[in-house]
Amino acid sequence: MNKLEKICVFCGSSDGNDLIITDAAKKLGEIFAEREITLVYGAAKIGVMGTIAKSVLDNSGKVVGIIPNFLKKKEVVHLGLTELITTQNMHERKLKMQEESDAFIALPGGMGTLEELFEIITWLQLGLHQKPIGLLNINGFYDDLINLLENMVRKGFLSMDNYNLLLVDSNPVMLLKKMEDFKRPEVSKWLNEERA
Repeated sequence: MNKLEKICVFCGSSDGNDLIITDAAKKLGEIFAEREITLVYGAAKIGVMGTIAKSVLDNSGKVVGIIPNFLKKKEVVHLGLTELITTQNMHERKLKMQEESDAFIALPGGMGTLEELFEIITWLQLGLHQKPIGLLNINGFYDDLINLLENMVRKGFLSMDNYNLLLVDSNPVMLLKKMEDFKRPEVSKWLNEERA
C-alpha cells in the first residue's frame, strides 16, 4: 500500500462555470485535512487552485505552495499557506512538485493542468518516479480525454500498460483508494539497455 502523506493537485487557476467542480474541490480539501494529507499545489489563491487550498486550510490541514518567481506578478499568490516555495522557472517548479509529493491528482483545469498531468505521467512511464497519478473526473469533465486515450490505444500509440498508469474515478474516496493500492510498474527493458 502506498503511503499518501503529501499529494500534488494540478487544477485550474480559473473557477470555470460548473459549480459541481467547485464543490468537489472543496470536498477533496476536506478529505485531505481529515486524513492529514498535505496539499502540494501551484500556490495561487484564485480559481479551483484557491478553492482547494482554502478548504484544506479552513479544516486545519497543511498546504505547500510552489510558484516560479515570474508568476508572482501575474497570479494572486496565497500568502496564508503552511509553506511557500519559490522557484526560478516552470521546469524547476514541476521538478519540486514531484520531489515534494507522494502522489498526484488532476482536477479540472485548462492547458496548464493538462501539461502538468501529461508530463508527470510521462515521467512515470519512463521510470523517473514510481508515484500514483489520479484523474478526478468530476461531472464528466474528462470524458473526452479518456476517449482520446482509448483511441490512442486502439491506434497503437499507447500501450494498455501505460494507459492503466492513469487512475480514474469520479469519487475522491475511491480514487484515493486506487492510488493507495497502485502497484509500481516495471520500467520497460529497452530503457535499461545500454546502447553502443
